[in-house]
Amino acid sequence: MSGAVQPEGEIGRRRTRHLAVLASGIAGYVLAVIAGMSVLADEVGPLVGIPLWIAHGVLLVVLIGKSGTPESGLGAALFIVLTSAASVYVMDVARDDLTLQRRGEKVTVTVVEERPIPVHGRGSRMSDYELEHEDGTRVPGPALNAETDLYAVGQKITVIEDPTGELRPQTLGEADATGDALTAAAAALAALGAVPWAVRRGAMAKLRRDEEATQAAARQNQENRLREALRTRPPVRGAYIDVTPEDYPALTHARAARIAWETGLKAEAAGDRRVWRFGETVVEEVPLD
Repeated sequence: MSGAVQPEGEIGRRRTRHLAVLASGIAGYVLAVIAGMSVLADEVGPLVGIPLWIAHGVLLVVLIGKSGTPESGLGAALFIVLTSAASVYVMDVARDDLTLQRRGEKVTVTVVEERPIPVHGRGSRMSDYELEHEDGTRVPGPALNAETDLYAVGQKITVIEDPTGELRPQTLGEADATGDALTAAAAALAALGAVPWAVRRGAMAKLRRDEEATQAAARQNQENRLREALRTRPPVRGAYIDVTPEDYPALTHARAARIAWETGLKAEAAGDRRVWRFGETVVEEVPLD
């Protein structure tokens, strides 16, 4: 008994190690993509970035599919790509906030113009606010972005401006990158956490499919053996052919009756339940499966 169990246990351990290595490799790849896309976020536009994310998703489907069935990686790959992209986007915002905190200058400015941004759907109404220094010069860079009617023309507010003009000015509360950094980290962790779940799910799907295939093969083999027995075994006990149900554990009595009917026999329902009896005529016929 122990000689039969040991190889099976060794196969199980080898399979577990393979899945652990696969999950670790995929997680490392996902982390590398998040880091790489974060670096490229300011260098490439949507025309390049979107195809890169699509290619990333396709490769994830292939990698996760190695744990089991190919279709097992579709949903997981989509989730990982979406959370990774969200992490990269929020990380880019946090990076801009940190840059503004580092090199920005706190100034008091005057709102000189409000331009509402067209709204598509039910999103919050936002506006671009043009700002002016006390000496009459415009604040460099893109306009301040905030909710519509939050500031009135002529109102004085305190913002952090970017001397280089690359980044938008922000109010003191908006320039805090802590919340964005935590959100980006949470999205990245969600993407990484989905990897072992997806690998395990794929492995379980493959295991179920393999078990179903094994059971189907065993059932087919037993059906073939029963057909052969009904064709070749001589009748006993009053023209009955007896078979032992224990020899065909994958078959029900009704399924055996169907197989007997295909060979021109009927299954006897009356009598000893520990023996299946088949003949051309029976007292009580077993219903067919």
